[in-house]
Amino acid sequence: MTDAIITIRIIKNFEYRTVKNLVLQNIKLDIMTIGELKKIIIEKINVTPAFKLFRNVDYDTLKIYMKAHRSKTQNLIINLDNDEWILNDENASLSSCNIENETELSFFNREAYEAYKSHPDVMKWE
Repeated sequence: MTDAIITIRIIKNFEYRTVKNLVLQNIKLDIMTIGELKKIIIEKINVTPAFKLFRNVDYDTLKIYMKAHRSKTQNLIINLDNDEWILNDENASLSSCNIENETELSFFNREAYEAYKSHPDVMKWE
C-alpha cells in the first residue's frame, strides 16, 4: 500500500483568487477512490474552523493542479491546461488517476470553473 501526503487547493472563488490549502496525510492511494476523497475534503471543510468562510460553495470537482517535482502552471489559481486531469470517475482509485505522493489537487465548483475559463484574465480585488 502506498501512503501519501496530498495538498488540496480549495477554491472558493476564481475571480477573487480565494484559495485555502488543506493538507491530507496518510492517504492510501491504492485503496481510496475519488468519491471517498471528495467526502473527506467536504467533511474537513465543514468541521475545520479555518474553512468556515468556504462552506457556502457547492464543491463538486477535483482536478490535478501539479505533481511533485514537475513544472507548475503559470496560473496561480488553477491549472487551466490539461482538462483531462479533471477527475470524473468517482469509483477510480487515486493511484489509477496518476495521483502520487505530494500531488496538489484543486477542489472547486465545476460551473464556476467553466465560467472562469471563458475569461481567465478577469480579476476582482474588492
